[in-house]
Amino acid sequence: MIKKTDFLVIGTGIAGLSYALKAAEFGKVTIITKKQIKKTNTALAQGGVAAVFGPMDSFDLHIKDTLASGDGLCNKEVVAMVVKDGPERIRELVRLGAAFNKAGDGEEDFSLGQEGGHSAKRIVYAHDLTGKEIEDTLVRNVEAHRNITVLEDYIAVNLITFSSSIRSGLLVTQHENICCGAYVLNNQTGTIETFYSGITLLATGGASKVYLYTSNPDIATGDGIAMAYRAGASVANLEFVQFHPTCLFHPEAKNFLISEAVRGEGAVLVDSKGRRFMDKYSPDKELACRDVVARAIDSELKKTGADSVFLDITHKDPGFVKNRFPNIYSKCLEYGIDMTKEPIPVVPAAHYMCGGVATDLNGKTDIHRLYAVGETACTGLHGANRLASNSLLEALVYSHRAYHASVEEFKTISHKITVSLDLWDATSTTDSDEAIVVSHNWDEIRRLMWNYVGIVRSDKRLQRALRRIVNINEEINEYYWDFKVTSDLIELRNLATVAELIIRSALMRKESRGLHYNIGYPEKDDMNYLKHTILKKNL
Repeated sequence: MIKKTDFLVIGTGIAGLSYALKAAEFGKVTIITKKQIKKTNTALAQGGVAAVFGPMDSFDLHIKDTLASGDGLCNKEVVAMVVKDGPERIRELVRLGAAFNKAGDGEEDFSLGQEGGHSAKRIVYAHDLTGKEIEDTLVRNVEAHRNITVLEDYIAVNLITFSSSIRSGLLVTQHENICCGAYVLNNQTGTIETFYSGITLLATGGASKVYLYTSNPDIATGDGIAMAYRAGASVANLEFVQFHPTCLFHPEAKNFLISEAVRGEGAVLVDSKGRRFMDKYSPDKELACRDVVARAIDSELKKTGADSVFLDITHKDPGFVKNRFPNIYSKCLEYGIDMTKEPIPVVPAAHYMCGGVATDLNGKTDIHRLYAVGETACTGLHGANRLASNSLLEALVYSHRAYHASVEEFKTISHKITVSLDLWDATSTTDSDEAIVVSHNWDEIRRLMWNYVGIVRSDKRLQRALRRIVNINEEINEYYWDFKVTSDLIELRNLATVAELIIRSALMRKESRGLHYNIGYPEKDDMNYLKHTILKKNL
């Protein structure tokens, strides 16, 4: 049976839900999510959304800070567009019911925070649970909309594409360059369902689970990036993986982030003897951009052999700390750490993918009827390093633009193109009795990436990683075609695909820029590498 929808949205974070609410005013929207609707990276975001509201701030300053963070690779047109559109998207969230911290009674008198890389206070926040406030607001509106269907516990397997004739001179070539939906595993029944859609939107989030240590939940397995690449879409800048400098270091804390906003409010980084060290690495000290701080911590750990460094905000008033960071304070307390009285042990962890599926200014990929927004996409905003709190901003702006562009595209095709879709064929597969293959490869990939493709890289380590990941991908693909598909296998396949793309991208960049640091090429090389790293599968 084929399920038909006007708009198929894959993912339920800020990007997917924002888009769905708007597209639902035009047609039927089906949203699929592989866990529950609120199980997203968005819901875990602590810091806030960067937008110009402060009297001492300006669009020009925000643009300047974003370009500086991106280390030469930001698309200036994209940066200006996102920054200038940001305030209106915040107003939109407020109209939907989002409650941000206020400094006064005025409608836009937001309390504004400051984070690393920002030259002014411009972070709109809801205590240290900004993502949860936004997610809850969007979910309430989505669940109340009659034109939106949400399918939980569904995981996309592959995009469905078909060919169109493209005339070049006297030659007519065939390309699978139009997306018309996806094959999706219904986890409750174990069957693969076929979804036909006029427009497909990838909003699956990032891929930081490819690393052993990450601030991301288990769902961040790069599904959208991997599916788009397999379908023939271009992916870009995947070597730029942002490692957040301050993830809580505790044996029982799996992936809890200590927001950059803590440093923005005056916390300092110290070693095990209580000595500050960031002044050795940057004049901006703790408020330097994330790549600088993460490499500084990595360097200190390697020099001292310590397990962690410490984030100290004990010099601030305890009441202020508890009120400003209620979630972080309570979570640390669960692990026996009172951040008002003692420093918090922290280490860097993989946090955000600056690269992703390449898109234009409207979130459109190079496959017709396929859009990508949020962390899944590479829009040109972040360049070689994302400025703090620009991610939620980008998701809001691009979901809005993707809505407008995709609706116009939908109008041109919805009643003019019919496609005969094949149902998923699982007749030649059997149930697997070798689950150890999945768990073993999952663990090996994440350790391989952490050890060889981490904060500091070398060509020797990258080449070693590439040889191994190619073999792992061969094993996984063989397994994929022989056995029935499960959600664990889908995630492993996607994780391995993205790992190889990151490694290949890193090997192509023979310089150090932004988040990519290669000890063999410690300097930037603008003459040869002031360009994006593009990978595209030969179909």
